[in-house]
Amino acid sequence: MAIETLRQLQDDGLCGTIVLKIGSALLVDTQGQPRTEWLSALVAEIAAIRARGQNVVIVSSGAIALGAARLGLEKRGRGSLADAQAAASVGQITLAGLWSGLLEKHDLSAAQILVTLGDLEDRRRYLNASSTLTRLLDAGIVPVVNENDSVATEEIRFGDNDRLAARVAQAAGADAVILLSDIDGLMDRDPADPKARLVETVRGITADIRAMASGNSNSGIGSGGMISKIQAAEIAERAGIALAIINGQPFAPVGKAIDSGRGTVFVPQRSDSARRSWLGGRIAPEGSMTVDEGCIAALAGGASLLAAGIVDVKGAFERGELVSIVDTDGCAIAQGLAEYDSDTCRKLCGLRQAEQAQVLGHAPRSAVIHRDQMVML
Repeated sequence: MAIETLRQLQDDGLCGTIVLKIGSALLVDTQGQPRTEWLSALVAEIAAIRARGQNVVIVSSGAIALGAARLGLEKRGRGSLADAQAAASVGQITLAGLWSGLLEKHDLSAAQILVTLGDLEDRRRYLNASSTLTRLLDAGIVPVVNENDSVATEEIRFGDNDRLAARVAQAAGADAVILLSDIDGLMDRDPADPKARLVETVRGITADIRAMASGNSNSGIGSGGMISKIQAAEIAERAGIALAIINGQPFAPVGKAIDSGRGTVFVPQRSDSARRSWLGGRIAPEGSMTVDEGCIAALAGGASLLAAGIVDVKGAFERGELVSIVDTDGCAIAQGLAEYDSDTCRKLCGLRQAEQAQVLGHAPRSAVIHRDQMVML
């Protein structure tokens, strides 16, 4: 049975582990100081969730904002990459201490986990992170996860903690993700429009749903917007994980949202295997392959990607690296691990197997991307 309502998030039979994501604008005020009263109320809610027998993983922003205030940096530490990295280095200590101290008041212990994009994109490192999270939860610990902004660069980072929360939920084997936002949930148009209405339930993300998302963050502090939350929901729904967006601004926001039923729940659409879930959640392909309509139909039917259906190859990638499969309009339809490097793929574009052997000088592999190493999006 899938989670379809906010109230079901309280059911420990349906929802054994929850990932709770808190953004900078909720955790830190405009002066760069922690909102301790609000945080204390939230931690009391976390303690109540734990008392119901549910596990909680916290994905917390705020390190850069806290560190920037301590260092006196302009633009809240986001004036340059060097400023952001320095601010994160200082602020991460404060952030970890803040969570640890507040959880200890409820006899709960915190563990800090800092991850980079590569930690969850690489299969071996992902499994290591999953093992650590599982062991901590088994021991009754509350993991506090953040992107390691002290070493991350623009090219190799999540850039927002919404997608990170969905990836952490996969690694932790969670049943639900709750994203605390500055609005009630997904609105059917720009939230500033007085005619905007809350979308309470989403059963599959379509072009219409994506069109509702606004890329603007009202806070001016965080890096995420509604688009990143939709992307997080896409990662979650393929892995059989429910994702809820609620308004995090009130005190004790989780309870208020559940009691009022006000928020947006993205209902899981499928439950991929552990490996396919990881593969579908990866967000940093090294290149792309454009395919024709016949190929798209074959892929939808469970076929591997053959060279004959490829019409273009972009990017530079090696064998075994992640590649996006797109249609002629550039829309991603699948992604998987390439059996050839990008130069070889370009040579094989549109060729049938007999022709490939002449180009390669040896028998070709059965597919450019095998169906076992591919996931439909």
